[in-house]
Amino acid sequence: MPRAHILVVDDNPNLLELIKIRLESADYLVSATAEDECALSLFKEKVFDLCIIDLMLAHGDGLTLMDKLRAIRPDVPAIILTAHGTIESAVEAMRRGAYSYLAKPFERSDLFLQIERALEHRHLNCEIKRLKELLNERFNFANIIAHSAKMRAIIDTVTRIASLDSTVYIDGESGTGKELIAKAIHLASARKDQPFVALNCAALPETLLESELFGHERGAFTGAVKSTKGLFTQAHGGTIFLDEIGDMPLATQSKLLRVLQERQFYPVGSEAPTAVDVRVIVATNKNLEEQVRKGLFRDDLFYRIHVIPVHLPPLRERKEDIVPLVEHFLKKCREQMKKEVRGLTPEALRKLMLHDWPGNVRELENTIEYAVAMTRNDMIDADYVLPTKTSVAETGLGLTAAREHALTASEGIPSLKDARDAFERDYLTQVLALAEGNVSHAAKLAGKYRADFYDLLKKHELRADDFKKTKTSVTS
Repeated sequence: MPRAHILVVDDNPNLLELIKIRLESADYLVSATAEDECALSLFKEKVFDLCIIDLMLAHGDGLTLMDKLRAIRPDVPAIILTAHGTIESAVEAMRRGAYSYLAKPFERSDLFLQIERALEHRHLNCEIKRLKELLNERFNFANIIAHSAKMRAIIDTVTRIASLDSTVYIDGESGTGKELIAKAIHLASARKDQPFVALNCAALPETLLESELFGHERGAFTGAVKSTKGLFTQAHGGTIFLDEIGDMPLATQSKLLRVLQERQFYPVGSEAPTAVDVRVIVATNKNLEEQVRKGLFRDDLFYRIHVIPVHLPPLRERKEDIVPLVEHFLKKCREQMKKEVRGLTPEALRKLMLHDWPGNVRELENTIEYAVAMTRNDMIDADYVLPTKTSVAETGLGLTAAREHALTASEGIPSLKDARDAFERDYLTQVLALAEGNVSHAAKLAGKYRADFYDLLKKHELRADDFKKTKTSVTS
């Protein structure tokens, strides 16, 4: 199979034939012509990976031809051949978009070196483009599951603030998708083509965290054998995401505050400040206001980062999202494991709806992955769903008792009305999930008239459409 398809344009028939023979001997597929109009026709008809164009053609000039080709396929690099090896012609060629130029006469090795570099450059650009498209597809707001009213409100908020440069403060329990929201904000902003750099502040000891954030100079400490750029420098022009910021040591907090205030910092061991242009997004699963009261987090830093707060609710507070999340994770696991698993049995789904999900969306994803891996049938039954868990819902306490247990442990016993409403809403959520959003079927399961069932949905702000199966690719 040919390595690449190359278009060669030169009005010197001897040189044109020589280049063609050399490239074909190296297993390249070559289309050669001396006419610029013929070159344009070939370029429109075939797929090329590289163009080699003579600067001076009999009926035109190579740069004009290159401009026309780039207007059709801007991703295809061009190497300009010139017998006029002047600085002016080389600079003009590069300014107008040529990958490089080669002065005649040239050595065979120089030609192949330029070709290999140009093709590698194109390959890298195509890979970067592919990854960006993949990221945009995965982290686009439209692909984030937001069936529940709480999540729809969050998506509305972050969509409106994505284009701003204000600091975003995301809080929520572990596994709720804080980094997912941060990436989506970045990709919806004007900084989307610049770096997105993430750091888990709890993952590094204090001695390494400052160097990781701000970089260091050679000899700044034992083992610093060379100067290193920190994450703030790497994120210049883009976004830096500081996860678990509540675990950042107080000494580092003061230096972060300086960056946010002055947009500059001192690398470890340096006496010269480094200016930086970044958008900052922070996240935490801790109550930072409580941390401030305890003296574990600086109050001035808290107010500096708490500009646009976004609270991600736990999965147990948005159970309308469980069914579409399950569908997404099933699709993902089917593709990865090459297993034909159609779905979950009603009892397995009921088990998922009753679970309290302390690990939130991440726990749900792991649960589905385990179930798909272990099942031998095309439908996952309850035996493979949360088999080792001892959640309140699975110990036979029932839904109302499970609610009472959770509330008693954290907030005290609720009022009878609150407990009844909580039970009623969870019950409706389960029935709708089992009926896949079919109101008639759900009403029949609940033993209610259709009109009465609609009244209950309205009372609890539930939408039947949120429980219907969708073909949209979504990401947790």
